[in-house]
Amino acid sequence: MSSLHKELIAILDGEKLTPYFQPIVSLIQKKIIGYEALIRGPSDSPLHSAFNLFDTAQRFNLTTKLEFICRKMTIQRYAILGIREKLFINISPSVLLNPKFKTGITLNLLNKFGVDPHSIVIELTEHQPTDDYELMNHAVLHYRNMGFEIALDDLGAGYSGLRLWSELLPEYIKIDNHFIRGIDTDPVKLNFVRSIQNIASSLHCNVIAEGIETENEFKAIANLGVTHAQGYYFARPEFIPLEKINSLLFVSNDIDNVLISSFKTVSHIAKLIPSISSETRISEVMSVFQRNNNLTILPLVDNCVAIGIIYRDLFLSKLFASRYGLELYGKKPIKLFLDKTSLSIDQNVSIQAVSKKITSEMRNDAAFIVTSNGEYMGIATIIDLLAEITHQQIEGARYANPLTLLPGSVPINEQMNQLLAKKIPFCVAYFDLDNFKPFNDIYGYDAGDNIIKVVANILSQFITPEKGQVGHIGGDDFIVIFTDDDWLQCCKIILEEFQNIVPSYYKDKDIKAGGIQTENRAGHKCFYPLISLSIGIVEPASTVHCQSHVQIADLAAGTKKQAKKIDGNSLFVNKRLQYRTHYPSI
Repeated sequence: MSSLHKELIAILDGEKLTPYFQPIVSLIQKKIIGYEALIRGPSDSPLHSAFNLFDTAQRFNLTTKLEFICRKMTIQRYAILGIREKLFINISPSVLLNPKFKTGITLNLLNKFGVDPHSIVIELTEHQPTDDYELMNHAVLHYRNMGFEIALDDLGAGYSGLRLWSELLPEYIKIDNHFIRGIDTDPVKLNFVRSIQNIASSLHCNVIAEGIETENEFKAIANLGVTHAQGYYFARPEFIPLEKINSLLFVSNDIDNVLISSFKTVSHIAKLIPSISSETRISEVMSVFQRNNNLTILPLVDNCVAIGIIYRDLFLSKLFASRYGLELYGKKPIKLFLDKTSLSIDQNVSIQAVSKKITSEMRNDAAFIVTSNGEYMGIATIIDLLAEITHQQIEGARYANPLTLLPGSVPINEQMNQLLAKKIPFCVAYFDLDNFKPFNDIYGYDAGDNIIKVVANILSQFITPEKGQVGHIGGDDFIVIFTDDDWLQCCKIILEEFQNIVPSYYKDKDIKAGGIQTENRAGHKCFYPLISLSIGIVEPASTVHCQSHVQIADLAAGTKKQAKKIDGNSLFVNKRLQYRTHYPSI
């Protein structure tokens, strides 16, 4: 028996293993949603690293025993730490298929340590070939029935990842860090990850980008629509893991993250193009294209229902692919040449939502059908869609706050007017910092900017696009348009989060004193408490009666003043409809 073999047996018998936990972050929620468990051997052992440990175990046929011990120690440590987020446990397919694995040992461990099976994600490593897909499917189904979720690790690094993905349909796919490293400068990697993300979206699967180490890598995968990430950029694996991710890590300066209006719909770019029936003869369609040289597409509509699109170039190439194409097909219906991949979008769907349906595989001149109550309304092209998105991004950048890159007053006012026009209920919250100027005077403008960024990031963290829209209208003033019913609870959480974070930006002596001493505008020494946040809220019952954003702004300003009269972090909800009916001309 070799010394390395003896070392491994001693480690296993003595359970001399240490579990570490690395956060997995949701880029949408901007928070930790789970932890991957990683194992280390004794620090003074040649088997300290996970690679050496598992490589040696495989060489001596001890992988199953090693993984069982790893699982036991990981679950125990997870329970001790009281982690509420999901636990991702690495398991080799060979171990998953091992008969011993199906005896309920894992479930017994969870019950023993009081861990909910629904919090467990089995992460299948792809470093070994898997041939028996049917058996693997049965094994995975067995554990899904227990409440476990499935993740496929290191997609792209191993033997049969795509096949395994299609067979198992896991809840999570982890892209191998080879494709993430340097993705911001490598178009090949960028296109690979884009393709994986497109497939995952169609399968309702969450993509986790592993190995994010730089801000530029983070921005690249975020702009591709990847929803989850893991790597040193956020946090390293720790014995006592990080509980919360620094919100400043989510700040991005890319124009791609500037506001794209959620309320401008696809009807804005739709064009009414005369349609033909699917039973129209091919010879007649040929005549239509010959008479209209600028016509590139023809919608097929039967009984007001759009069923597809005919592209001029594809039609002609198919028709004249053979010498006697027109003679052979002239009297047959055009539905034989129908493009069955055509998208059909309702006119009320937002530009933003439609953009997510467009994939890199679609033709640059592709079009999609726009419908109204299921009936044909018109045609919109990808080029028009991209032009509109670009226009909105440029407009968003033009009016974005330069410090936080959040939308300024112009796009925020536009959204309020659009909501009013559509009679969509919404709530407006006005956020303002108290005692900000004294802090800025004492600690400097850079520290003041950091406080403003903190507010921006807290708001962006807790107010997702589904809940509403965050705007920065200048200085230390923020506006939030809530379209979600949970606005009051959300504001309370924001106040609590801000109260917990603010002291870290003060010196210890100022924290102990509860504030700072400095001169007021008159030159007199005054004491100013720690910075707090005041929120003035105009509830939906009030906004619904307003005619424009001007009246809403008037109400919001009044509620903010009331909130600022309350000491410390505070909120005030407007319960009365009191706004001016006449405004001075500008």
